[in-house]
Amino acid sequence: MGEVQDSTGEHAWQRRSEATANARLESNAGGGDGPVGCPIWSGWLRGGCIGGPGPTPRPRGGGYGHRVTSGPLQVTIDAEGKTRVDQRYVVAAPVTGRLQRIELEAGDAVTAGAVVAQIDPLPLNSQVRAAQARLRELQAQIRGVDTQRPKPEALAQAQARLQAATATREAAAAEAERLRADLEQARRDRTRAQTLEAQGAISRQEREAAELEATRLSQELAAAQRQLDGATAEVTAARATLPLLRAEQRDPDYLIDVYRAQMAAVEAELANLADEARRTTIMAPVAGKVLRVPEASARVVQEGEPLLELGNPAELELVIDVLSADAVRITPGDPILVKQWGGDDVLRARVSAIEPAAFTEVSALGVEEQRVNVIGQFDRPAAVSLGDGYRIEAGIVVWAAEEVLQVPVSALYRCGQHWCVFVVDNGRTDPRQISIGQRTPTAAVVTAGLQPGDRVILHPSDQIEAGQPVQPR
Repeated sequence: MGEVQDSTGEHAWQRRSEATANARLESNAGGGDGPVGCPIWSGWLRGGCIGGPGPTPRPRGGGYGHRVTSGPLQVTIDAEGKTRVDQRYVVAAPVTGRLQRIELEAGDAVTAGAVVAQIDPLPLNSQVRAAQARLRELQAQIRGVDTQRPKPEALAQAQARLQAATATREAAAAEAERLRADLEQARRDRTRAQTLEAQGAISRQEREAAELEATRLSQELAAAQRQLDGATAEVTAARATLPLLRAEQRDPDYLIDVYRAQMAAVEAELANLADEARRTTIMAPVAGKVLRVPEASARVVQEGEPLLELGNPAELELVIDVLSADAVRITPGDPILVKQWGGDDVLRARVSAIEPAAFTEVSALGVEEQRVNVIGQFDRPAAVSLGDGYRIEAGIVVWAAEEVLQVPVSALYRCGQHWCVFVVDNGRTDPRQISIGQRTPTAAVVTAGLQPGDRVILHPSDQIEAGQPVQPR
């Protein structure tokens, strides 16, 4: 990982400087310039070993230490990652059924629309035929409803019957009215005849004839009244029959509504079954290569179960997981240096996205860490030898400069709350407080306190003091 600047503590840098200095002990065995057992630093001091007598020490390797120079510097966040196919397509079972054996293998090329898997369509075809049979049955039921309706001829006959009954009733009513008028006249004639007979104006036979006429008309009126009553009853019956026939004409309509609703349900089921039957032939959605086949054997699969994965291995992206504390320093567009991928060259990429959600991962030491995936895109097509899921080591450049004054971090030590270095000035040690900016594990940017060409002592020990002479070798 990249070094994070520490403005409060010195522990990491000071421990490294002291440990390095304490570990670098050498003995001058026979003919050496320094005494036996003297520690050797990048700067030797006159008077032998620091803290004791002896010959004048010399800078190790010649000169007065390390020369401070200007040059390019970049700060990276180093992390492991892997390659991933940019656009991955998971082909899943569209329906539940028996899958035939998948003949494709990982690495096989496929074209868009090519058949990659097949589910046995026979059960679905049987269900389609059963649904079609139910649909034909309902259509026949609807046609059968019409046979339950009264025929149009029956309605016409009922209407004609009503009209005839009405005419008969009207004729009977007219006949009864006529007979009633004749009966009234016959009764008056009978009364008159009885009066005249009593006066001797007419004979007994004429009186009896008048009485017989009245009796006859009375009987005819009664018969006509019965005919009128029968005609009226016939009209009432005819009028009652016609509404019943009309109601019977409408009654089966509810059955048609029921059958039509059932037909709609069967048609929907049939459409779904037909669609599923068509989808039993599974085709590649895009052109590419088979990345993975979880299980090639024939088996019963459930709808949505993954069958194989497709993608273009030439279109790779990087997935680099970093600590969430480092992720906040990364922005889209930052350069990525891809190393340890198996080739000698350093591949170049750029950050395309930082995933918004972190995830918890347990480190090798058992510590829970919050990590974030950083997605990168290669500047140029990735090496042919790279594939999906290959391990890489990446350095994400979060800061870079072409020309900055820099000093080795091994020359730094803490002096209170500040950073200091030992500068060789006129052959003597000069402790100097400096200000630093960005830094890497090996170098730090100097913002104040040093000039290009200054020489600093690497790995200074706490035995070095200000003003001690330094002799070049």
